[in-house]
Amino acid sequence: MSLSQVQISAQRAAALPARLVLPAFAVTIFASALLLFALEPMFTKMALPALGGSPSVWSVAMVFFQTLMFAGYCYAYAIVRWLPPRTGGLVHALVLAIAMLSLPIALRAEGAPPSGGDPTWWLISVFAASIGLPFFALSAQGPLLQAWFSRSGHRQAEDPYFLYGASNIGSFAALVAYPLLIEPLSGLAAQSGAWTIGFALLALLMTICGVATFNRPLPDAGAAVTRHASTADRDTTSPRLAAGLAWVALAFVPSALLVSVTAHISTSVAAAPLLWVAPLGLYLLTFVLVFRQPSLVPERALSMAQPWAAAIIIMAAGVGALPTGVGLIAHLVLFTVNALVCHGALYRLRPDARYLTLFYAAMSLGGALGGLFAGLAAPQLFTSVLEYPLLIAAALFCAPGALQRLNDLQGKALARLVLGPAVILVAAWALSRHVDADIGRKLLAAGAGLMILLNWRNAGRVALLGLLTTLSMLALERLTSERETFRSFFGVHLVEETQDGTFRTLAHGVTLHGAIRIRNEDGAPVAGRPVPTTYYAPDGPLGDAIAAARSRQGGLRNVSFIGLGAGALACHVQQDEALTYYEIDPMVVRLARDATRFRYLSDCAPQTRFVIGDARLTLDQQSFSSDIIVVDAFSSDAIPVHLLTREAFELYLRKLSPHGLIAVHISN
Repeated sequence: MSLSQVQISAQRAAALPARLVLPAFAVTIFASALLLFALEPMFTKMALPALGGSPSVWSVAMVFFQTLMFAGYCYAYAIVRWLPPRTGGLVHALVLAIAMLSLPIALRAEGAPPSGGDPTWWLISVFAASIGLPFFALSAQGPLLQAWFSRSGHRQAEDPYFLYGASNIGSFAALVAYPLLIEPLSGLAAQSGAWTIGFALLALLMTICGVATFNRPLPDAGAAVTRHASTADRDTTSPRLAAGLAWVALAFVPSALLVSVTAHISTSVAAAPLLWVAPLGLYLLTFVLVFRQPSLVPERALSMAQPWAAAIIIMAAGVGALPTGVGLIAHLVLFTVNALVCHGALYRLRPDARYLTLFYAAMSLGGALGGLFAGLAAPQLFTSVLEYPLLIAAALFCAPGALQRLNDLQGKALARLVLGPAVILVAAWALSRHVDADIGRKLLAAGAGLMILLNWRNAGRVALLGLLTTLSMLALERLTSERETFRSFFGVHLVEETQDGTFRTLAHGVTLHGAIRIRNEDGAPVAGRPVPTTYYAPDGPLGDAIAAARSRQGGLRNVSFIGLGAGALACHVQQDEALTYYEIDPMVVRLARDATRFRYLSDCAPQTRFVIGDARLTLDQQSFSSDIIVVDAFSSDAIPVHLLTREAFELYLRKLSPHGLIAVHISN
């Protein structure tokens, strides 16, 4: 027996049986994704209370996860591209070992969030210090294992992209299990401990996969020819720059849509933190459905569903706010269809397995850029969630054949297509200015949606109409609306006057957070001390609670309000009573203190003390006792849950005077 035959015999003795190779890789990839995407909601929940339960915490978390995943994919590409297989395996084993030094998972923060500015970079530093190493190590597992499998000699090794489905099934399972099973049945400490054990078991599985790959003899030439013949339908040449840019663009759109649709749902449809994982779960599920051959969702079905879903959303925008359930389903369906379209196009453009890690690195770059745009850049560029309709329009250009069909449009056909939305926009503007703004908006939405439906068979026409429609609706809003929008880390605030001009209101998301009368019924400006309105009226429940506390104690020395809004409660406080507002959003403080918009603070309590930050943290630092604590904090329509826990009420009681009173707003 020759030396080479002896080596092959030794390799076969150490290798896994052939029938176990695929299950070993599939289980390891599944477990990697399961741990990775269980970590995302688990740690975000740990960080959430520090920033008042704001939906933006999840948006920033998504940016962090997508960016670090890109780093992990680049690391996987570098290992496969420049290191011998065994050396690459040893390097990754070392990375896993170093990552284990940062376990168990815990919140590691340097100081409190900044009290007067944007806490985005503070939050990113917390994520990096707390879970950066284990997340980085896990994020490389998917492409690395697929690359190893392509060298395993298995009969399916030439096209390992189907294993991406196992990865995304694991991711989806984690996101479904976390809110339904893991969170209700265990506390964060128990979750962290279980996750640490899972990470150690995963390292063992990785070792098994490494042995299965590196101790397996190379296939003979005849078998290689047979396997290459099975992939003859794909281009095996080195990918060009245009292909790489296409991968990045097709990953950018659904990733940015993921962040923006989550922000839109959280602020404009239903402000329930439990729903934050729904778009991410659907995003991952789309990979499972289309990253395989044949696709579980036919391309023809998507070509019809995408324009119809877009038209329905556009028409609904003209109607105004949809019922919560209907609006939630409509936006999630449109997002899912768009993600299926983009991810299906990515799969059709996949390269030969030799360039698998490069493909995934380009995909993750697009995902990271999409998250950075929607999560960090857009809040600085736009005063409302403007990126959402723009990304819906961009997704229409990703439809199969859209760019080619658009390129075929010339001359009169193109002019007619552009003229339609222009005529509708002018008519809508005229109606808005001279009749009623709602009628103009409805005309534009109905007309634009109808034009898309009439052209649904032509992807190029639909894409152009979608873009023109989006721009038209934004233009109409700017031309006819007098409302002001202000955007901060904690969401979008809307200041506008009622249609009859008697009140100015402050809204956040779908909820009115304050109003002040600015004109009497005869149209004359309101003068004198402002009178609180809505549920802050003097004879309302909060007014009764403050009066009861004052009567019970013979007066109030210190008054603490959690949640500012327009500042109406300030007019319930008498001149000799010290008032402190605890407010997490500096933008709300700026709006409430602006006497040209709301006069409650300037006229009733100009000496009010403001403490910026999450009330669970800042109230704990309060050195005095309060005679009444009013908990009136909302994020859109949702009360931050951490302000209603047993621990929160223990804090309120510690900071309350002996005969003090706690009043909690629980209207939703």
